[in-house]
This record gives sequence, C-alpha cells and structure tokens, in this order.
Amino acid sequence: MKTLSLQKLSPKEIKKEVISFLKKEKVVLFPTDTLYALLANAFSKKAIDKVYKIKKRESKKPLPIFVKNIEMAKKLAEILPEQENFLKNFWPGRITVILKKKKNLKIYGTKKESIALRVPKYPLLNEILKEIDFPLSGTSANISGKKPKNFKEMLNQFEKEKPDLAVFGEETFGKPSLILDLREKHPSILRF
Repeated sequence: MKTLSLQKLSPKEIKKEVISFLKKEKVVLFPTDTLYALLANAFSKKAIDKVYKIKKRESKKPLPIFVKNIEMAKKLAEILPEQENFLKNFWPGRITVILKKKKNLKIYGTKKESIALRVPKYPLLNEILKEIDFPLSGTSANISGKKPKNFKEMLNQFEKEKPDLAVFGEETFGKPSLILDLREKHPSILRF
C-alpha cells in the first residue's frame, strides 16, 4: 500500500495520483467531510469486490456512492422534482439519500432496486469526482463493525487485503453522514 500526505504534497500532486489509481480500478483510502472512505470506481466489479474484501463486509450489504452533482445522481437514480429541490438545499453535504435505482443500471455495491447517494463537501474529493466523471464507493475506511480512532489505527486494522493507496489528510475523525430514505412519500431517517 502506497501512502501520501496532504501535508507533504500539493493538492494537485495528490489529485493526479488518486485519479491514476481510481482509473486503474484500484481502491483509495481518502479523507472526506465525514470520515475517511474507501474510494473505488462503482462501475468496476473488480474494484468494488476489493472494497468488500478490505472491509470484510457481507456482499449483500450495499455501499453508499459518491457522485459529483445532482446531474450525475439523476443518471443513477429516479429523482422526482420535489426530491431534486430537497437535494439542492443539502448537497454537497453530510446527507446520504436512498433513492430508487434506474432500471438496467450496471453499478456495483448497490441493491437491485435502490441506491444510496451523496455529494460530499470536501473540496479535493469534489475536484476528483468532477475530473474522473464516474461514481465512487463512499464507504467508511474500516473493517465492518470497528471504529478506528486515528489514521495509524485505521491503517493497522487492514491485514491481508489493503487499499492500494492511502492519503493522509487530518487526524480528526468526523461523524458519519445522516442517511435519509427518500423512496416513500414521507422521508425516514435511517441513521442520525
């Protein structure tokens, strides 16, 4: 696993390296506006399978997906006008929404009929999303059920399967995003 630090390299250098790894279907551990995440091309079965192996997560449990904007979200999910108005108020931000997935969409790490999407609010990640033009897995960078307290602990938890690239940003760890289910008439909060 290669490691890079945002304190030692310029954002431009980091961005170039991360994009290179993502385009090669690799998994990148990266800071976000909430927690560190395991980023991988959501259109790549190989990359998403590796995310599941790294996390030791059941393949039936879906992954949240990062998108660059509402327009990209609309290519992946059925978004009604009132849902779009709602999302314009909260994206980019710390809200993941569950929506009905577009039919016949080949995207990995999601359920058959639903998809969890978020536009993060972390400038460097937003730049990466705009440049690559494909959605990314946005799941927390941990073994399922574990909660590492710092970057070193986070790296040490990975045993055989590791991310291909780890980018160190800040030592602080935020809270996970709020999850709202927007599939029904009345939205419900699944995680606060």
